[in-house]
Amino acid sequence: MEQTEVKEQVATLPATGSDVAVPVTPSARPAAGSLAPQSCPTCGTAPAANGGAAAATSYVYAIGRIEARFPRPSVEKEFAQATGRAETAGLTDRQAVQKVLSQRQNRYLARQLCWVMTIEGMETYILVPRDPADLDLLVEALRPTPQPWDLDCVIGVRGPIASPEMCNGLVVPIVGFDQIYSFDRDALIKAIPKPEKTTAKDFAPAAEELFDRIMQMADNAGATGEHRALNYLAVRYQAIYANASDAFARNEALTAVDVQPSPVSGTRNVVDVIFTYTNRATDVDDQVFVRVDVTEEFPFLVKKLSPYYGR
Repeated sequence: MEQTEVKEQVATLPATGSDVAVPVTPSARPAAGSLAPQSCPTCGTAPAANGGAAAATSYVYAIGRIEARFPRPSVEKEFAQATGRAETAGLTDRQAVQKVLSQRQNRYLARQLCWVMTIEGMETYILVPRDPADLDLLVEALRPTPQPWDLDCVIGVRGPIASPEMCNGLVVPIVGFDQIYSFDRDALIKAIPKPEKTTAKDFAPAAEELFDRIMQMADNAGATGEHRALNYLAVRYQAIYANASDAFARNEALTAVDVQPSPVSGTRNVVDVIFTYTNRATDVDDQVFVRVDVTEEFPFLVKKLSPYYGR
């Protein structure tokens, strides 16, 4: 099968940046250390089993929520003093947190905080910007009025496991990120152009169900090629949502979403994402697939959505 470059139009992921925030979680126990962003020569590599050459770079394309925590009591006390100097009358606690961190004179506090990404409620990664200028992306990910469907998409390189001293005893992998998109599910769905023959009332529930199914797939931490491809499609490829809406209109149910290595991979890591819809009346399956290259940090589309024939 011929591998084809595709310039398919993709949905633009809304970045809501400055209108968003989660409160800083108070420290539960003292711990030494600092989370000041710094270069990490081992980020993205791991010691080989024989103690020799480093393992291949591991990339992350994860969707979850970002929150800030105090790594040490001293940072918590310093933050309280900075808050006392700021004009926070009339603000909620969450709004006050974002206002304090957004002020230039308090940027040193943002560098000291521990930035944690949770996925499905589980603490999954500690985030560190690969470029110090990207600290703003973390601050902007904090929402002054968080909602249940607020989400953050993190793209970066997975590094070593954090030491207990780094983030108040939290031991999870460090991710050096290059990009963060902050959005909510409703804004994402509204940004996707709906099919011409479908009303917004019918399209929104179909798109929401498909998005939720992808997010709820087991152990989707956005660290494997399969999960990175799914998350990329969920936020960047509008055709899968239009297809879901059409399938539901044909009385078909979404019964499976599978990812498998593509037969045209060659020297690159290319996967086929297969969507299976089953007719509710006849029990006949209808499968479509899209091909994604996940070789490097930023996945990209190789083949647009097409009928799938089992091999």
